[in-house]
Amino acid sequence: MDHIIPAGSWLTALAAVVSAAACVAAWRAVPWQGRQSSLVMAAAMIVIAGVGGGVGTALVLGAVLLLSAMLGTVGVRGTPSAASCCHRALVSLVMALCAFDGASTGEAVAGGTGHGGHGADGLLSGLTIVGVIGVVLWTVAAEWLVEPAHRGRTARLLTVESWAMAAGVAVMAVGF
Repeated sequence: MDHIIPAGSWLTALAAVVSAAACVAAWRAVPWQGRQSSLVMAAAMIVIAGVGGGVGTALVLGAVLLLSAMLGTVGVRGTPSAASCCHRALVSLVMALCAFDGASTGEAVAGGTGHGGHGADGLLSGLTIVGVIGVVLWTVAAEWLVEPAHRGRTARLLTVESWAMAAGVAVMAVGF
């Protein structure tokens, strides 16, 4: 077998699926912008895990994730969901940066060895790492410093979604 997908891509896909499932389960609390972002991220990670991430795939997925990040914030300014939609958009943007970074180095997205392994001194790798740190810090800050907008089951689902996104991008950045 000459094409083996590392476990990191499957872990990232699993985290994205958990995140998307939690987002969909909290249906009414998440506007369509957030749901589409979550579902696009999960689909992109499943494609990378299942098919692999050659240069062409990386470019297409990077463009789709970038578009999803932009759509993820359309019309949410001033709404209670604005912060969580921006959080999802940031995760999509970081995933797009990772895909573009893999394409720019000529390595397959799912076959790399982490951003440190293929040019962490490059601009895209550096931005990806900064983005991952930003996502994790945002997740921590939202959990412990911000009064939740939702209570009960919805709050738990949105917490699961947020932490799964953070874990997914962290594994993606380290494991790819």
